[in-house]
Amino acid sequence: MLKLGLRLSLYRAARLAVPVDEVRHAERLGYHSVWTAEAYGSDALTPLAFLAAQTERIRLGTAVVQLAARPPATLAMQAMTIDALAGGNRLILGIGLSGPQIVEGWYGQPWGRPNARLRDYVTIVRKVLAREEPLRHDGEEIQLPYAGPGALGQGKPLKSIMHPVAPVPIWLGAGGPRNTALAADLCDGWLPMGLGPDGVPPAVQERAARGGFDVFTGSSVRITDDVRGALDAMRPLTAMYVGGMGSATHNYHRDAMARRGFAAAADRIGELWRAGRKEEAMAAVPDEYLEQTALLGSPARIRTRWETDYVSPGITGVIIDAHQPEALELMADLAGTRDLVSDLEGQRARENNLPSHLRRTLSPGSPAGDGR
Repeated sequence: MLKLGLRLSLYRAARLAVPVDEVRHAERLGYHSVWTAEAYGSDALTPLAFLAAQTERIRLGTAVVQLAARPPATLAMQAMTIDALAGGNRLILGIGLSGPQIVEGWYGQPWGRPNARLRDYVTIVRKVLAREEPLRHDGEEIQLPYAGPGALGQGKPLKSIMHPVAPVPIWLGAGGPRNTALAADLCDGWLPMGLGPDGVPPAVQERAARGGFDVFTGSSVRITDDVRGALDAMRPLTAMYVGGMGSATHNYHRDAMARRGFAAAADRIGELWRAGRKEEAMAAVPDEYLEQTALLGSPARIRTRWETDYVSPGITGVIIDAHQPEALELMADLAGTRDLVSDLEGQRARENNLPSHLRRTLSPGSPAGDGR
């Protein structure tokens, strides 16, 4: 069964307001997970700690935390801490790169070799979470203990004092072929950026066939009688990301648009945006591109699009951006997630009728997912 996630775009807001009621509603509908992100405003992890105290079982995911924002050991510490606060088996750690404008301009780090840094970073996070031995790593981009410029030479390999209460899966947000291959090689899931018309690539398919691997895409959902107006409302943000969230040489959003079959439009939007012709850039965003990752219109129109191969083969989940209760409910019906809640409640009722010595403790992460 396809899993549903709920996307929270808190990172784009000037004032933080976590929609707790919306998340609880999604949890009651059997949604598998709720997802946060970060850019250069609110961070992705703190809201999940808050939601851990406000919810019971919905999984808590990052799509994504930025690699440059914190050392890998720090991210592992935060992941263990939040998952413990949530009761265990609830956090999903989605990691990704930003672009050089943010990495160098906001975090003050060199762009370096991002693929090599990703490999080192994910490997170190895994080592911290595994606690198999004191932390050492001799990678192309990251070495621990640190012995570079300014070091005293007193670095000591350490092992986390805290024990994880449950395994923390690591997913990778990636679009290009090298980083996508890295996700299949090292991680438990992939958050594709700009999934092309060919769908899930062979390397990911092979990894998924071995089990224990998820692929989640995204979609905006809005029930409306004005599809044209809904599409037009999406153009400013899309044009800003494709045209302005990066440089002429490095823009992952432009690259993602090209991978989805709209290379010429992506280049044109970039040219117009950089020339200050923002209205023209917005107008240049193709309707077909917007509708690839949006379900707009009446419930009947949304249902028809959903049932007409909307989700590519190999996708195990869809993270939706929907702020209407009726849209959340419609998607739950289309994906069949309400049945998961009914099954869980029936299971709990049966267990409550058992003698105490036969009852087992349910994992907090087991309702609308498989515990991965």
